[in-house]
This record gives sequence, structure tokens and C-alpha cells, in this order.
Amino acid sequence: MNYTLFIQRRAERELEDLPLDAYERMVEAIRLLAAEPRPRGCHKLRGRNGWRLRVGNYRVIYEIDDRARTVTVCHVGHRREVYR
Repeated sequence: MNYTLFIQRRAERELEDLPLDAYERMVEAIRLLAAEPRPRGCHKLRGRNGWRLRVGNYRVIYEIDDRARTVTVCHVGHRREVYR
């Protein structure tokens, strides 16, 4: 029951800009989204499409397409900047 994982170019650049320790935790959290797109602790966003996953002080904003069985990572960043 795995989903195909896509990472938008913008999210790739944001991921590359993270500190090394945060980068490693974020990559692992994103990989796990392919197996479980709605893990414990994720939340549906209000006012826009997508879901939020918290990883320490950082957030992953992503969209789920259950029909196509895909997860698309849209934004990655610090909690004070990622929602802008």
C-alpha cells in the first residue's frame, strides 16, 4: 500500500538549505510518507489544500492524491517561515 513520492523543485531547494541534523530528520520523515501518508501527528491544513507534518521546529507541507496514490511535498522549512 505504498504511495509514490514526488518532491517539488522548490521543496528540494528548501531541504538543501536546512542544517545537516534537521536535513537528515526531514529526509527520513519524507521517506516514511510513502508508506503512511497520514502518520500520527499530521494535520489537515485549513484555508488551503494539503497536510502538515511536524519534525521538531521544522514542517513538511504536502498534498495527498489517494486516487493516483501519490504524495507531493510542496514546502519544507522552519515553522515560522513555511506557512508564508
